[in-house]
Amino acid sequence: MKKGIVIALLLLFAFSVSSFGVHKFYMAIYQINYAPEKKMLQVTSRIFVDDLDKALEKKYNKKFFLGTDKETVESIDLLKKYLAENFTIKVNGQPKTMNFLSKEMDGDVLVCYLNIKDISKMNALEMYNSVLIDCFSEQQNIVHITAFGAKKSFLFTESSTKQVLKY
Repeated sequence: MKKGIVIALLLLFAFSVSSFGVHKFYMAIYQINYAPEKKMLQVTSRIFVDDLDKALEKKYNKKFFLGTDKETVESIDLLKKYLAENFTIKVNGQPKTMNFLSKEMDGDVLVCYLNIKDISKMNALEMYNSVLIDCFSEQQNIVHITAFGAKKSFLFTESSTKQVLKY
């Protein structure tokens, strides 16, 4: 009897310790390419759709179903608004408007395609990225930039939402 209780307690202890190790991973990836021949920045974002739905629900107090047949035109408009508020770019110190082109699902990831036009010369790129950080303090946004034949990457977190790259 004592042996059974000891085994049960050890199993309970092992289960409780292992359950503390379970942690959701919050990450999004962004790719920014400078295309000087087109005078534009091409932007692709890859964000887990369930996390994005939760963040939008929290901000706008309504249910979201991005990437499903329950998705509404209003939800896409609010997605665009959210991205415009939480992911901004300045080129040479000037704020630029990001154009939302389209989106698609890739498994459980929402892929958004955006661009910024009329970039004839780029000496500095300032980025602000707080997407999902307002909802998930553990959120990490990785931004890869390709320009002038060089690649650079930045990590955006709760304590670091702004980065500047000079050329």
